[in-house]
Amino acid sequence: MGLDEAKAAAAGVSLGVLVDALRRTLAELAPEAETYATVALAPAGAGGRDVDVVRRALHEPSAIARSKQDEPSEEERAARGVIVDISRKRVLIDSESAALTFKEFELLQYLVLREGRTIERTELVSSLWQGSTDDETPGERTIDVHVRRLRSKLGRYEDIVRTVRGVGYRFDRHADVVIRYGHGTPSPDRF
Repeated sequence: MGLDEAKAAAAGVSLGVLVDALRRTLAELAPEAETYATVALAPAGAGGRDVDVVRRALHEPSAIARSKQDEPSEEERAARGVIVDISRKRVLIDSESAALTFKEFELLQYLVLREGRTIERTELVSSLWQGSTDDETPGERTIDVHVRRLRSKLGRYEDIVRTVRGVGYRFDRHADVVIRYGHGTPSPDRF
């Protein structure tokens, strides 16, 4: 089970209370079973799903392999600027992993893959929320909110996502931005 302290607190319970309740429930359902409860704590901002934190703490081989695959390379740790890794669906800012939501990454990726082209809000809505029902499809102004949040996470590199007044948004590459399209495929800005 994976659950962080903030989610437990929001539910009005502590992790200790949850562990005790799990032990009692297991004792009722299978009195002969041996139990062992583990509480795995991850540093704030560790990222990933709660259950993955538990799997890594228990040294589950597949979780360890996935986390090693996601670790920045030596070159990435030394890099300054922004690395947008399309194949791994991650963004590094000054060697630190950016905590983008799924939609924020999709938005950035959509703009990056159409570099230099101004994308209208209506196109962003129809492309990023494709298959959504009318109740789930956001208005054009929701894109503005997503862009604002994305820019705040990009920090001093926020200007790579440009506003074209009255039209939409555009990705502008800078010298301190590297785009990685796939493993072994060099970024087009590297010679």
